[in-house]
Amino acid sequence: MAVAADALDVILRDGTTLRLRPPRAADEVALLSFFSGLSQQSLYLRFHGVGSVGPPIVETFLDPDWVDRGALIGTLADEGGERVVALAGYARLRDPARAEVAFVVADAFQGRGIGTRMLERLAALAADQGIERFVAEVLSENTAMLRVLAEAGFEAVRRLDGSTVEVEFGIAPTEAYRDQVERRDHVAVVASLRPFFAPASVAVIGASPRRGSIGGELFRNVVEGGFPRPAYPVNRSGAAVAGVSGYRSVEEIPGPADLAIVSLPGDLVVDAAAAALRKGVRALVVISAGFAELGREGVERQDRLLGLVRAHGARLIGPNCLGIAATSAKLNATFAPHGFPPGNVAFSSQSGALGLALLEQAEEKGLGFSAFVSIGNKADVSSNDLLEYWEDDPETDVILLYLESFGNPRKFGRIARRIARKKPILAMKSGVTRAGARAASSHTAALAGSEAAVGALFRQAGVIRSGSLEELVDIAAVLSTQPLPRGRRVAVLTNAGGLGILCADACDAAGLELPPLSEETMTALRDGLPREASVANPVDMLGSATAASYETALPVVLADPAVDGVIVLFVPAARVAADEVSAAIARATATGESGKPVLPVLLAAERPPGAFPYPESAARALGRAAERAEWLRRPAGSLPAVEGLNPNAARTVLAQALAAADERWLEPAELRQLLQAYGIPLVEERLAADANEATAAAEDVGFPVAAKSAIAGAHKTERGGVALDLENAEAVRAAVERIGGPVVIQPMVKGGLELLAGVVQDPVFGPLVAFGPGGVLAELIGEAGFRLAPLTDVDAEELVREGKTGQLVRGFRGAPPADAHALADLLCRLSALGEELPEVVELDLNPVMALPHGCVAVDARVRVQRVQAPRSLKTW
Repeated sequence: MAVAADALDVILRDGTTLRLRPPRAADEVALLSFFSGLSQQSLYLRFHGVGSVGPPIVETFLDPDWVDRGALIGTLADEGGERVVALAGYARLRDPARAEVAFVVADAFQGRGIGTRMLERLAALAADQGIERFVAEVLSENTAMLRVLAEAGFEAVRRLDGSTVEVEFGIAPTEAYRDQVERRDHVAVVASLRPFFAPASVAVIGASPRRGSIGGELFRNVVEGGFPRPAYPVNRSGAAVAGVSGYRSVEEIPGPADLAIVSLPGDLVVDAAAAALRKGVRALVVISAGFAELGREGVERQDRLLGLVRAHGARLIGPNCLGIAATSAKLNATFAPHGFPPGNVAFSSQSGALGLALLEQAEEKGLGFSAFVSIGNKADVSSNDLLEYWEDDPETDVILLYLESFGNPRKFGRIARRIARKKPILAMKSGVTRAGARAASSHTAALAGSEAAVGALFRQAGVIRSGSLEELVDIAAVLSTQPLPRGRRVAVLTNAGGLGILCADACDAAGLELPPLSEETMTALRDGLPREASVANPVDMLGSATAASYETALPVVLADPAVDGVIVLFVPAARVAADEVSAAIARATATGESGKPVLPVLLAAERPPGAFPYPESAARALGRAAERAEWLRRPAGSLPAVEGLNPNAARTVLAQALAAADERWLEPAELRQLLQAYGIPLVEERLAADANEATAAAEDVGFPVAAKSAIAGAHKTERGGVALDLENAEAVRAAVERIGGPVVIQPMVKGGLELLAGVVQDPVFGPLVAFGPGGVLAELIGEAGFRLAPLTDVDAEELVREGKTGQLVRGFRGAPPADAHALADLLCRLSALGEELPEVVELDLNPVMALPHGCVAVDARVRVQRVQAPRSLKTW
């Protein structure tokens, strides 16, 4: 089996990147040079006494077959070519499940985590070849390699034999190992992005002295924003810009350059980037368009740019972006027409123009920013990277994302799920359409789609999704300035009864409730309000209410233990101004002792920052804040240990099924073997070619029986291929003659609830697990819930218990409750199957009979397809 990728990029502890690839025959000279540059100590530790390395040894690493031996070299750019800085390899032992592994790193590059990253990649590639364990023979004095093996995250066993330590470990990725890899990724990504957010110097390449040019205005924004460190304009003539001396080339700049912004015509960018990288720039922002957004030629240019950046171990934002701003560094390296008000919100936008539109709205709400990044084509730096950086950023409390596409949604989910426990993540996702151009063939696929996948991803990760820019800003304003509500109970305080009723309706639509106020609260309100005022919830203080009325009543309402938050409404009245009411609300909540959110709604022409224009927007934002509070109270969950799985047996079925076709539906016998390998509970059945065999099978399993078409992939009910409750041989014979052979005969399963469970492979998001009402009306009823695999125990339990499906499972209108534990176990098995077998592109269990004790699938359809998993150069 060949490896899936010729090259991979890894990120190192210090934030630099390294390209890993198999060594080719043409690399012999470069490898000999690498070995000749190693110190005698490094050669001794790697080769246990060999003083020099010649062609015979080097040749053993070249052009690995990956069956008996695998090898990777780590390369960086060096004077127009490549320099080998590391080598790692494995050799299969007599036991084909074991392989010996070793690696060596150039002396100048040791201590940066290269060995660990090479071990990670080798382990993944070796596992693809069926290797299960690595063995390393290490001199006891080689503490660096022993430390790498110990800290990689694999569970290792050590054996001391004289001066040599034998270390052996399984290379299957356990949860503990994945956690270690993610911790390494986090440290490395944060280090790699630091030059963007805290640069020691900035060069703007293409900073024209002409007013109105993008590069020139961007440089002026850097200077006028108060960036306190050196900033260099670079243009063809070397002219000064904004009173700052210019340079004709970045290489002419006298001091080091940390961050370079490129604003040139697209066809000039690669050469300019090369000059900047030779200068030592580690962070590159390419404003210029003319890349992947233009088609094939642009894609090739973007690939050349990214390859150049990675070859120098640097990072890239863009191309085709608006730039970057970082408040703590006083850096505004964008061509936005206005500066960025400081605050605690970090914002990543895939669209520069939309980012500017949101910034305009944010200013109206008094929202301030810790950082703004326009990622454009996200050739390198993505929202995933920025999430990693902002997780530890003390200036950032809330994270906003505008997303048009996902590069690695599963990685996004893992990162976001971790960060959302500390900081709220708000996202607006555009461009969602139903998955696939062709019509889906199974119930599960018909119910699923990219919209379902995005919803599942955000829900599992705790990401708050908004449907509009306005809502995104509203929610951010609440989460960045207000405490989270403890529940969904809201009090409404108003000076207009009709407006209070509208607000009550908006609260109901947002999933909030208006509880009755306590007698103590209503008595205190009566003491401070006119007799005609209504002290029920909503509290109507009448049009005569003054700013003092708000200041008196609001603390009383907040003190009610039945209230989790308050929406305060004001309609301008005679002799009462909105700013007076706003100030009164601020005084009433200044201490924050209640720990409850207060959202002011001022229907005035001019509103102070932080006030909402309408009750609907306030209720919607408060509802989303309550949603976040509930998610934080939800257990994080863990991946369950599912017993009785045999993925190797399932892979054998798939290999045989796809031996002669790239895609097909499984036959009943194949389907049964596949599902049994994952412990899916199936009803007993017999395959029959004709009516005679069917009647014999029915006698064997016992009447009453069901007869169903055994044609692979058929929608049985739509084809008239199902006959139920057949009480005798004559009924079976008649049914089979009508359906046509072959058929399967099953004993009838009665007294259960019909549900649907399944898996569909989304081309972007991977396996999606579905669960909902089943039977012939599954698609009509809808209501299926979705989660991305792998499911935690909490995910599976939520799917079983939420919504209308949960009502059915708990027992609807006198029906006995179904076995929720058995259903959750079924979903976890489907999750494991979808994760481990990407060739299973559609799996439909419909119906699953949910019984008081256990569950059983009585019909199944599985479509399999030969797949080549997409591989990205980026491994973090």
